[in-house]
Amino acid sequence: MTEVVKKIKEIALHVQQKVLQKEPPTLEMPLRSLQNVDYDPKTGYFELKGKMLSRTLSASTVKTFAQTLLMMNESRKLVETDDIATKREIYYVSKNWGDAMFHEQPESDTVMDDIEAMFSVNREQLGYIADEHGGAVAGELIVIDKDPNTGKEIKIDCTRFGSGAYSIPSNVEHLTFETQAKFILAIETNGMFERLNKHGYWKSADCILISMGGVPTRACRRFIRRLSDAKDLPVLVFTDGDPYGYLNIYRTLKVGSGNAAHINQFFCVPRAKFIGVTPQDIIDYKLPTHPLKDVDIKRVKDGMKNDPFVQEHKEWEKALNLILSMGKRAEQQAFAKYDLNYVIDKYMPEKLKDPKTWLP
Repeated sequence: MTEVVKKIKEIALHVQQKVLQKEPPTLEMPLRSLQNVDYDPKTGYFELKGKMLSRTLSASTVKTFAQTLLMMNESRKLVETDDIATKREIYYVSKNWGDAMFHEQPESDTVMDDIEAMFSVNREQLGYIADEHGGAVAGELIVIDKDPNTGKEIKIDCTRFGSGAYSIPSNVEHLTFETQAKFILAIETNGMFERLNKHGYWKSADCILISMGGVPTRACRRFIRRLSDAKDLPVLVFTDGDPYGYLNIYRTLKVGSGNAAHINQFFCVPRAKFIGVTPQDIIDYKLPTHPLKDVDIKRVKDGMKNDPFVQEHKEWEKALNLILSMGKRAEQQAFAKYDLNYVIDKYMPEKLKDPKTWLP
C-alpha cells in the first residue's frame, strides 16, 4: 500500500469513527497564504509557519466536506490502479456525485489543492495531472525517459528536433539527464525562446534553453529543478521587464508561492538568478516602454508590503521602487528596436559577463 493510499484510508476511518460516535469529524490542512509562510534564504523557498485551517462537518460545510472525501476516494482508485486523471476530467467525474457535484472547475481545483496540502504531497502523487503545456526545451541535453509499455529506456536528444523542441511531460519524476551544458536559460515568452532556438543560441552560449510560456507550470518548474540538481547547473531567468515577470513568474519559479507553500520544496528553484529585463536595463538600453497599469502598481506595492522574498532582498526592493518611479515597463521583444537579433549578439553576452547586473 502506498503512503498516499494509507493516509486516505486513515482519514476515512477517522471520519467514520467520529460519525459512529455521533461527533462531528474534522479535517485539518495548512492555511495556504503568504501570511502563513517564512522565507529563509539559506533554505531557499517559502515554508509554512504552521497555521492550520480546520473544516468541521456541519450544515454549512457538508457539501465541501463530502466533495473532499469523494475526491480522496477518486485519488485512491487512481493510485491503486496506476492511472491518472486531468484536473478537468475530475471536474466531470464529479457530475456523478449528485448534490456534491462541482458546478465550476475552480471549485474542484480548490478542493484538490486542499487535499494536496492536507497530505503534504504534490497532486501528481494523488494521481492528478494538469491540462497545461509543460514547457519546451532546446539545447545540448539528452533526456532519458522510459517506454510506458516495455519499461525500456528511451534517450531523447534535444538537439534533434529540427525547428521544434522537446515538450516537457506532465510527470518528470522518472526522467534522468545527460548534458555538458554550462547553465539553464529559462525564458518567459515562447517568441523569444523560438528566436534563440532558431539561431542556435544554445550552441554559442553552451546552455539549455527552456520556454516557460508565462508563469511556469509545475511540471516545468520540477523539470528545471531536477535538471539543475542532477547536473549542478545554474539557472538564469529572462522575463519581460514588468512586475508580473518579477513577482509572478520569477518569484514563483525561485521560491514558490504562499498558496503552494506545502510543496515549494519540490517545485521551486532556489539557485535561480534573474538576468533580465531589469528596471535598470530599461534605462541603460533605452528600451521602448509601456506605462505601468494599475494592476502593475498594485502588484509592486503588495509585493513590497507583504512578500517575504522581496523584503529579504533589498536589491529587489530597490528594483521595484525604480520601476515604480519610472512608471514604465518593457517587453523582451523591445530589443528589436535595434536589431531582431540584438538579444543574441549584444544583450545576452553583456549580461552574462557582468553578474553584478543580475538580481537575486
